[in-house]
Amino acid sequence: MNLPDLLPAEWRDELAPFLDEKATASLGAFVAAEYAAHTIYPPIEDLFAAYRLCPPAETRVLILGQDPYHGPGQAHGLSFSVRDGVRIPPSLRNIFKELAEDVGVAPPASGDLTGWARQGVLLLNAVLTVRAGAAASHAGKGWEAFTDATIRALDARDERVVFLLWGGYARKKAALITNPAHIVLEAGHPSPLNREGFRGVRPFSAANKALADGGRPLVDWDPR
Repeated sequence: MNLPDLLPAEWRDELAPFLDEKATASLGAFVAAEYAAHTIYPPIEDLFAAYRLCPPAETRVLILGQDPYHGPGQAHGLSFSVRDGVRIPPSLRNIFKELAEDVGVAPPASGDLTGWARQGVLLLNAVLTVRAGAAASHAGKGWEAFTDATIRALDARDERVVFLLWGGYARKKAALITNPAHIVLEAGHPSPLNREGFRGVRPFSAANKALADGGRPLVDWDPR
């Protein structure tokens, strides 16, 4: 499996300078073998959904997750998002509560965040695949270098991107963002197990202020 060939052409060109060819080939072989032998989420047709919905030139905000959901029917290639009709996970419920308090968007009935992605919000997980029922089972297999390359490619762009880094894992990626054109907004993870550091930080209004200050269009944070 040649992973770059599965990317939209614009992203393939943007990532090429930041990817190690040998490591990417090794990752592709691992991913192909896992899909052949196990139930892997998201379905392969959704593997690069975040990239397909959000071209690099249109990317205004990046929200970084860690690992896809590992339950049936949940993961569809967008961080924190679940398909329409799937029960909204606890972290996403917390995100929706903050959304309501921050910008007045009533909590949606659906956890599908495709509406954000279509507006230039790159909903990226650091690891893009997972075995069914086995959280973090594909961590440390090479995806991290691939998605770090995505962050580096966005950092190399001149147009402002706002990076929303939630939780300790995501916040470590701030070191990859060195271009002063961009803005990093850090917060605690939205998991309800994290009792402080996310609720009340008002990330959505802060992101729109940073976009406005950088001359970029705002995001309508209602995903419906």
